[in-house]
Amino acid sequence: MSRAWEAETVFDLLGNELVRELLALTSVERLSADELAERCSASQPTVYRRLDSLEEYDLVGVHTEFDEEGNHYQSYECRLEEAHISVEEGGFTVDITLRRDPVGDVDLPDG
Repeated sequence: MSRAWEAETVFDLLGNELVRELLALTSVERLSADELAERCSASQPTVYRRLDSLEEYDLVGVHTEFDEEGNHYQSYECRLEEAHISVEEGGFTVDITLRRDPVGDVDLPDG
């Protein structure tokens, strides 16, 4: 899925080092906000704010998962596949390609 974006929005969002780190980590595996905060050495509130921004622009997918005790939590997965930036007619054009949504967003415990 591809769509045009406001260049300033993309520059502001991807210009943030923590946002780039969150996208990189979640491109490898789904991670919870707690796991991301620990791996990034960032506070949970800061990680949640950045994840909210990424979710708002569909750059991360949110999944409900269950631990061994049956408690649920959310995990995050990068949806950004690629970004193309071009300069045209005195301005910037940004085209972002997102990975397709995985089928279903709930992972049930085994057993």
